[in-house]
Amino acid sequence: MKPGLVTFIGGLALTIPAAIGLSTGVPTALGPFPAMTAVPALFVSSRIVGVVVPSLIFFAWNPGLFRGKNKLPKRSYGLLVVVTILSVIWLVVGWKDGLHYQGVEYVHKVCVGTVVWIALLGTLFALYWTRESSFRLNLAVHWLLSAWLAWYAFPYLGELP
Repeated sequence: MKPGLVTFIGGLALTIPAAIGLSTGVPTALGPFPAMTAVPALFVSSRIVGVVVPSLIFFAWNPGLFRGKNKLPKRSYGLLVVVTILSVIWLVVGWKDGLHYQGVEYVHKVCVGTVVWIALLGTLFALYWTRESSFRLNLAVHWLLSAWLAWYAFPYLGELP
């Protein structure tokens, strides 16, 4: 299959984790209302808009995937570092409100989920750094990074509007 088609299908497949992240009417450990999808959905009052945003960002972030590029852009490493740091800050700042409004179980689960995502992505980026690059690995790393942002990064902590 051609790289452009595989990339397009992969980008469209990001609607699945994005939809899971917004699947319920309230934040849950499986659907924690991640900021990437919840903010657009709240502003436009449409979950569909929120679900489509990650795909659009995926397409714009690494257009080289459509041409079958093997090399992971350096900005992707930077994105992982920045998002990891901001995620930790997000959890620390929102911890008290999360405990009050969503409960201990929810906050602990999204914290563990965030740690697992960061560990997985950190490992994949490290493997990519030490191995021969390939289009498939480039696509997989970017897809998983986008899936985390679409499904679990920056979970909702606090009172719902």
